[in-house]
Amino acid sequence: MRVLQIGAGGVGAAAAAIAARRGFFESWTVADYSLSRASRVVAAVDDPRFVAAQVDASSATEVRDLAAGATHVFNAVDPRFVMSIFDGAFAAGADYLDMAMSLSEPHPTSPYSSTGVVLGAAQFATESLWQEAGRLALVGIGVEPGLSDIFARYAADELFSSISEIGVRDGANLEVDGYAFAPSFSIWTTIEECLNPPVIYEKSRGWYTTEPFSEPEVFDFPEGIGPVECVNVEHEEVLLIPRWVDAGRVTFKYGLGAEFISVLRTLHVLGLDSAAPVRVGDVSVAPRDVVAACLPDPASLGPRMRGKTCAGTWVRGIGIDGSPREVYLYHVVDNEWSMREYGHQAVVWQTAVNPVVALELLSAGAWSGAGVLGPEAFPPRPFLDLLVAYGSPWAMR
Repeated sequence: MRVLQIGAGGVGAAAAAIAARRGFFESWTVADYSLSRASRVVAAVDDPRFVAAQVDASSATEVRDLAAGATHVFNAVDPRFVMSIFDGAFAAGADYLDMAMSLSEPHPTSPYSSTGVVLGAAQFATESLWQEAGRLALVGIGVEPGLSDIFARYAADELFSSISEIGVRDGANLEVDGYAFAPSFSIWTTIEECLNPPVIYEKSRGWYTTEPFSEPEVFDFPEGIGPVECVNVEHEEVLLIPRWVDAGRVTFKYGLGAEFISVLRTLHVLGLDSAAPVRVGDVSVAPRDVVAACLPDPASLGPRMRGKTCAGTWVRGIGIDGSPREVYLYHVVDNEWSMREYGHQAVVWQTAVNPVVALELLSAGAWSGAGVLGPEAFPPRPFLDLLVAYGSPWAMR
């Protein structure tokens, strides 16, 4: 296996550190718009299988040319660049993996009740091309989406005879010393998913939307995190899970907290969430990019962070014994552990470990397929077992 990783930010750097401890690949190229940033990631892993390269992720042609000779293109940049990398990988004859799918567009007249262009629609539109070519695009294989989807498939396969509801629930008790507001993940992506109309799936109704931050609920997270208020957020799981798992309802709720929601609402009111450039003097700049530039790099926050982050899937229905059942399948990462063991903060490490596990399964032939497929399309047990072997166990409550 010859991997081309595009993106050397927090998640990309963590993925390289995780992969360097494994022997399943022949070569691993870390590419970024900034060659110096890619070079720092390669220098940090200190492994001759890794090399650095420069690429403009917005150019499918540049991606295609760089991917010549790669067996797999691993997209580790934000969702703005999904389609150029996706198309470039296909043109190069490589398989493809990402952790976030192509962007959505709200319904033009009824954004808070009807779907417009949903997450991943542009990728699934090419399904037949990937199938005919006998090639795989494994989409949404981070932690959420990714591990959360695998939990859903595991529950359907091994724990339930019928499922009434699947609710992905994400929460943390992380604190960042010295900052009043410091997102632990890309603010660009955070704004995109939190301020877009959330999608909900109901078997009797299909997919529909609601207002941002709707249906607040308090969810009690395990391993000392405790109760966190969670709200509806746009996320790929709601679009992916119903394609492969039979469930009456699917939701995604994120434990943002009142202060975080207040900041995001203020950004929206001021127009600072916009990705459309505005003229400032002699230059044009997207307000969202200004916000991102003013905040600390999430990859740099590890030494200041304390606490744990939890990603999981809450499933309710009828168990295989015919009795009502309710479980929460989850994965917790303690920032102290991830910093000590890998030098990367908990949120980016938790995201990065999953595509590396998936690549190892593909290399071994434990996972295989053709077309545009989500994590639910593959057997969950090999993934969950290998995740434990990576030293990061999952659990069930």
